[in-house]
Amino acid sequence: MIFEHSLVLSAFLFSIGILGLITSRNMVRALMCLELILNAVNINLVTFSDFFDSRQLKGNIFSIFVIAVAAAEAAIGPAIVSSIYRNRKSTRINQSNLLNK
Repeated sequence: MIFEHSLVLSAFLFSIGILGLITSRNMVRALMCLELILNAVNINLVTFSDFFDSRQLKGNIFSIFVIAVAAAEAAIGPAIVSSIYRNRKSTRINQSNLLNK
């Protein structure tokens, strides 16, 4: 029963993240929705690793790598957003056409 609950939670987080990523016009909100998607993937990795083969920790180890990538994104993403804000005076995605310059 806990297997189904964790999959439902993961699907719910993933759907909120995708919906927020599609409808978001703010870069900071888009980064937060990307974090939700990565967390949903981590829940799936740990759940399937525990359900199918609890002796091997492949899903858990891969989940640690995903957490490391998410931490790097959380460190670099706001720096990029603040740099864009400093140059463009806006964090709106549709107003930051960086290929024009």
